[in-house]
Amino acid sequence: MRHRKNHRITAATLGAGALVLGLTACADAGNGDADVNNAADTTTTTDTTSATTSESAAGDGDDAPEPFATASLRTADDSEIGTVSFTENGGMVQVDVEVSDLEPGFRGFHVHSTGLCEPDSESPDGDTGDFMSAGGHLTGDADAEGHGNPSGTGHAGDMPSLLVNDDGTATMTFSTDRLTRELLLDDDGSAIIVHSDADNFAHIPERYAEDGPDEDTLKTGDAGDRTACGVVEEGEDAGAGAATTSETTSDTTSETTSATTSETSATSEPAEDDDAATTSAATSVTNEDDEN
Repeated sequence: MRHRKNHRITAATLGAGALVLGLTACADAGNGDADVNNAADTTTTTDTTSATTSESAAGDGDDAPEPFATASLRTADDSEIGTVSFTENGGMVQVDVEVSDLEPGFRGFHVHSTGLCEPDSESPDGDTGDFMSAGGHLTGDADAEGHGNPSGTGHAGDMPSLLVNDDGTATMTFSTDRLTRELLLDDDGSAIIVHSDADNFAHIPERYAEDGPDEDTLKTGDAGDRTACGVVEEGEDAGAGAATTSETTSDTTSETTSATTSETSATSEPAEDDDAATTSAATSVTNEDDEN
């Protein structure tokens, strides 16, 4: 009888040890699940943050105003040498110019009153030459008197001169309140002209001419021949870009939500199995104690 009692005590001790080991294993498994959950949450947060940052960066570019009109500059032999774009920005019109294949130095640059770019054509005044059908400078205000008029606003089409580099290229960006969408795109249209010489803006000091600049200088600023021309044409509607951004954001959000739901489901299933195993082990130990 003593021997059997010792056997039972030993068995009970082993059972208690097994219970401790089982509970420890369950605890470790629980910690492992917590680590998996934390890792999944971290991954989901990182992915979501990355997607949001990318969308924000894309959105910044899409928020920039689109040009409402552009002009492709071409020479008399129909060679394209550059582009000019017009964008409404802060109550003004921003003009962006990029050209190439020109002679170095300053070149007259104006907006003219008629949207025609015809080589060997005739002006309204009867003068003939390349791009003469584009007419004179775009005046805008009916009271504007003379090109570069120092005592008034001058022509609406008076633009800064292009400074052409040694490699024949030139870029320029400026803003003006003289131009408007309606003025550039009226019934007659308008055209950009690049001239062969520098523009003096009709600034002739009295020491050179007591009577001031003559009629031709007041018209053109003595900028010379017309070497390139581009008809100002209305640009495309920018609404399509906003629609594309909306669709991309919606798709990205749906994919992120779906991935997060899948990861949560996969993490929850092992936790349920471990809880069931722990309950089963505890019940078994209780039954053995009751029998003993």
